[in-house]
Formats: sequence, C-alpha cells, structure tokens
Amino acid sequence: MERIKIAHRELTPFEQLVLGLLCEGKSNSSIAHDTSHTEKVVENTVSRAAKAFSIKADSETNTRVLLALAFRTHYGDSAFDKLEIECRHFESGPNGEPICHRHD
Repeated sequence: MERIKIAHRELTPFEQLVLGLLCEGKSNSSIAHDTSHTEKVVENTVSRAAKAFSIKADSETNTRVLLALAFRTHYGDSAFDKLEIECRHFESGPNGEPICHRHD
C-alpha cells in the first residue's frame, strides 16, 4: 500500500486551487472550465502535484484519490470545507462546546 507523504515542496497557488477542486470530486474537464485553463494544463498540474507528493501512477493506484488524501493531510481538512461535511474530530470543550483541534 502506498503511504501518504508530505510534499517535498510547497504547492503553487494554482496547484492548490486545482487540488482543492479535485477534492470536491471535479473532473479535469470541469476544473479546466472553472479555472479558464485547458484540460491539458490541468492534467499537467495534477501530474506535477502528484510528483510533489511522490505519488507514482501504476495499475493498482488511483492517483487522484491518493493526491486528494495527501493534499488533505498536508493542507488540512479545510480543503474539504466546501463539501459541508460535518467534522468527525469534535471533542467537548470545557463548557460543552464542540472543539476540533485538527481544524484550528
């Protein structure tokens, strides 16, 4: 099984934008439309970002899934905020309020 690695370089703002959209489940075509770039530019950006996380494509690896997990690991769960999924890391604070230390 492939291990998720922290990026060995910071992602560019465009790479972060593309991966944020990838995390929303968007296709390369949809990302290209949303960012006013060609699908080829998006494909190349996804490939460069995968290399930044040392994710290699092979017949048993879904690169996009590993890339989304790596992006989430490196940049935090805020990459998934647009999905409006309730955080499962909440703990009760001293006054009973929900606190999530992973998303501070």
